[in-house]
Amino acid sequence: MSAQEHSGQAVEQIVYLPLSELHPFTNHPFRVVDDEKMREMADSIRGCGVLLPGIARPRKEGGYEIVSGHRRRRASELAGKETMPFIVRNLNDDEAIITMVDTNLQRDNILPSERAFALKMKMEALKHQGKRSDLTSRQVVGKLESADEVGKELGESGRQIHRTIRLTSLEPSLLQMVDDRKLAFNPAVELSFLKPEEQEKMAAAMNAAQSTPSLSQAQRLKKASQEGTLTEDLMRGVMAETKKPTQDKSYLSNPKIRKYFPKTWTIDKIEEIVLKLVKAWYQSQQKKRQQSL
Repeated sequence: MSAQEHSGQAVEQIVYLPLSELHPFTNHPFRVVDDEKMREMADSIRGCGVLLPGIARPRKEGGYEIVSGHRRRRASELAGKETMPFIVRNLNDDEAIITMVDTNLQRDNILPSERAFALKMKMEALKHQGKRSDLTSRQVVGKLESADEVGKELGESGRQIHRTIRLTSLEPSLLQMVDDRKLAFNPAVELSFLKPEEQEKMAAAMNAAQSTPSLSQAQRLKKASQEGTLTEDLMRGVMAETKKPTQDKSYLSNPKIRKYFPKTWTIDKIEEIVLKLVKAWYQSQQKKRQQSL
């Protein structure tokens, strides 16, 4: 008898499931795109197979729901495979959501919208779990399952988690601008407090001005919305204002640089470290020059 069996733990087995019996996770927030990375994955699977099994759970309707492995499943299909290795687990809805989010958040190059909807799903699942597991101490459960607890796992504050989830309140056109890096994160969060119809008009004003609001401008628009004074004329007026030029930090978003830093770090934090490293390098070069004199 193995140590795992002796301790009462079930030994998970890897099984090969037909691709035709695999179904996407309900409301899966992560996109599966046939891009260059997908083609590279398909080439790898064609030659070596799927090295890391996915996770799936049985469906009442038959077949299996993919919890983790949507991209591997698609790459296997492109590679001409008929089956893919999976670990099958009997997870309830909340357990499946938490597993799905946690396994996918480890990926690189996740879009802001994907991250926002995934974190929202996880927060709601944790709340459901807490209500079921301890109905006699909801205040304690609520604290343990707060955004602060979720943030600890990602190295972020609970406030930042809440702000990220705010993106799910953006109208599709504005959210797409965030994904396309045309609208900055902080102004986008402020605009998420506008009513849906106000957001649509704001998107039109931004398109007409071929510009996006700064954080302070977005905060003014949010305040006007809360006070009931936000009009199309005000939106156009704000967008017509000349913004102070900001320092271009787009180079810090380059994948060649970002791969050396935690995915949760902001551009400003990366810039801080880069400046320290450059300063240290400069000082070492200065010492070398002095020693050579």
